[in-house]
Amino acid sequence: MAGKKHDVEGMEITTSSPLIPMFEAFRDELDEHHDRRERIMKASRDITALSKKNIFSLQRVRQLQSPIPSSIRKEINDRSDTIKELFTSVGPDLQGLNAWRYQPQISSGCQEFVEAISFQHYLETQNLITHHEAQDMIPGGVELTADDYVLGLFDLTGELMRFGITSMATSGRLPRGLGNDGSDGRDILVDLRSFRISFESLDTSFSLTDWSPLKRDLVKKIDVMRQSVEKVENAVYGMIIRGRERPKGWVPDLNEGPERGREPVESY
Repeated sequence: MAGKKHDVEGMEITTSSPLIPMFEAFRDELDEHHDRRERIMKASRDITALSKKNIFSLQRVRQLQSPIPSSIRKEINDRSDTIKELFTSVGPDLQGLNAWRYQPQISSGCQEFVEAISFQHYLETQNLITHHEAQDMIPGGVELTADDYVLGLFDLTGELMRFGITSMATSGRLPRGLGNDGSDGRDILVDLRSFRISFESLDTSFSLTDWSPLKRDLVKKIDVMRQSVEKVENAVYGMIIRGRERPKGWVPDLNEGPERGREPVESY
């Protein structure tokens, strides 16, 4: 089959080389690959952004094992419908071998989505969402890998830390669920410590490749997770100790502060 090419002056030159149609096929394949990759990356960015907004909305909740307030639930449901549409739109691009070829492009969106739905699941049930339950919430045949699921749970500890400290600052007590008999159940610090023990004993040998997200990010994620647990522990210690030191009915004296009695510092 004859092909055409252009010389430096723009004139068409006819050639009978059989390599021309071969490279045209390569060109079309590469164009299709880049278009597919861009679609998946854009969907992943949008899923990440919407999942973060859901997390921000969930941080306004103040009680464990209680229904999400209707106003917050409506916001979350609207965004969740859009997230499902995004997963469905890239589902055909993530089938067969392409599910692994483009896994790095969809990975961040899946991790953020797991973080959001696991946070909501915890607030409602004070239990951890399973991999099977999380997979069922992703439409379009998009596969949730074990690495993305675990990394999403690592990020969950940071949201639980923020939820716990905010609740202590507003209510003066650590968030706590209900027991089977209606009495006080375990508090959020017990759950965070349980997460820490489980994550620190995590076996990553099932990640067979060195480039897997879990093997790559495990050390950093564990360090951040430990810091989150320690922040809640320190906040609880401070609340208990300061609460015992202050007499009943104590209020701060607004006329006293760290600046009172100090000599002014001469500036340079």
